[in-house]
Amino acid sequence: MGSALDARGIKSSPDNLVAHVEGIIENVDGVPLITTIRVRYTCKIPKGKRAEAERALGVHEKGCPASQSVRRGINVEYTAEFEEV
Repeated sequence: MGSALDARGIKSSPDNLVAHVEGIIENVDGVPLITTIRVRYTCKIPKGKRAEAERALGVHEKGCPASQSVRRGINVEYTAEFEEV
């Protein structure tokens, strides 16, 4: 998400972008598996940059190494809270 934000003029430094990640473990055929990973971003953005931030959220999955690594076996869901400052 950081690179996608940076490309749109929104800083992705640690004080502006935080990821909250949750793994959902379910019993599948008697085997506990991570079936879903939920990533919720908290991101401080400049006023007037919400559209750019929403676009960054929409495209970043294609360049996310973690998501690309697990996407065939684990569903990854993303949401974000944007705080205009």
